[in-house]
Amino acid sequence: MNWDVEVDCTGLLCPLPVLKAQKLLRGMQPGAVLAVLATDAMAAVDLPQFCAQVGHDYLGARQAGEATRHLIRRGEATGGRIFNRP
Repeated sequence: MNWDVEVDCTGLLCPLPVLKAQKLLRGMQPGAVLAVLATDAMAAVDLPQFCAQVGHDYLGARQAGEATRHLIRRGEATGGRIFNRP
């Protein structure tokens, strides 16, 4: 599958891959695909959960050398908030 934007989050730990993805997704058009390259194993849990919470489509992941490439299709959501803070 092709993607429109890729962000390199290798070496970053939770929650940074999700936060970087959230920031980029806010600037992308609905339907565009973001690839998140991550080495943190928790990204496989955090990214799908984030997508489910804010309305993006988690398209899956594949190994990319030492990292994993996670694909996210931007939904109609505005990006949402990860943390429920006032």
